[in-house]
Amino acid sequence: MKIVYFTHSLRSCWNHGNAHFLRGVLSELIARGHEVTVLEPQDSWSLANLRKDHGEEGIASFRRAYPELSSRTYSRAEEGAAHAVGAELVLVHEWNDPELVAAVGRVRRRGGRFTLLFHDTHHRGVSAPEEMRAFDLDAYDGVLAFGATLARVYERWGWGNRVFVWHEGADTRRFHPPVEEGARNGLVWIGNWGDGERSDELVEYLLKPAQDAQLSLDIFGVRYPDQARRTLQQFGAHYHGWLANSAAPEVFAKHLATVHVPRNFYTRVLPGIPTIRVFEALACGIPLVSAPWDDCEHLFRVGEDFLVAHNGAEMTRALSDVKNDAELRASLVRSGLETIHARHTCAHRVDELLAIVEELRSEAIEPVLETAA
Repeated sequence: MKIVYFTHSLRSCWNHGNAHFLRGVLSELIARGHEVTVLEPQDSWSLANLRKDHGEEGIASFRRAYPELSSRTYSRAEEGAAHAVGAELVLVHEWNDPELVAAVGRVRRRGGRFTLLFHDTHHRGVSAPEEMRAFDLDAYDGVLAFGATLARVYERWGWGNRVFVWHEGADTRRFHPPVEEGARNGLVWIGNWGDGERSDELVEYLLKPAQDAQLSLDIFGVRYPDQARRTLQQFGAHYHGWLANSAAPEVFAKHLATVHVPRNFYTRVLPGIPTIRVFEALACGIPLVSAPWDDCEHLFRVGEDFLVAHNGAEMTRALSDVKNDAELRASLVRSGLETIHARHTCAHRVDELLAIVEELRSEAIEPVLETAA
């Protein structure tokens, strides 16, 4: 099948978590023999920031890790949208300019014979609904939402049975335990400060518990303002800046455990949606302890695949237990890996995507058959 995906950036994962999942899914599609073309704007915000911070080496790390992947760039929406012509499946991610989203829809409306899907992996459906409602999706066949609670938002907007839950997943080609175990020490957190969405929570569930449990803490990520860095220093955490996503497995392999602190929107308004880091951490075989998070879709076995702490004191106790109990660590690793490989790999997500496309195509054909009869 000829597939075209429009993304904010394939080359840059600088503050662009969707790039993690996208790379894994596209790698899987290519491995299955599909023809994949990726389009991204010439100067995306993420790529511009990556180049500013790390020059061309930031992009080179992507090319080394994903030699099978490449992208084409465009400067104008119509120029980019023209690449949808001749495709069989086109996906447009929500972090694209509304003009590009509309332009791809116009190609579809003018006779494009491809299945056209809008892919939403953000909380703007509830945090900035006016922005999402401004997208022209009239020509789109369906919406892929990365959680059931977000899918219900689209259902209320009239999408009915044309919105599908399509969770993120782990790229197990690259995210897996180390071939040989080495020394592991302390905690690691890979993530961004969060634009004020979880500042207090990071102190309560990460910084203070790590200090109280006497665990060293390494932090990787971007968009840490000066005040945030001073806070890290106050609690003795070591800040290392941006980390290429492909390097995360190696970093996980050097640490005893990691912590999940979801943003407020995913605890209060859109429960049931884990970040990509949960899938990736479990796939790498590192014990995980999470701040409060409602797994209302039963994606994991809470308490077996990872531990949950409901306040800072519980987090400190959980981290101390993980630090001191090798059996507990081994049990969490075994269980987490089992769940990932049974349900949450990019291969699973490709199976789901192809089934969704087949369902939409069948529904599109049925009315024609009925009329002909």
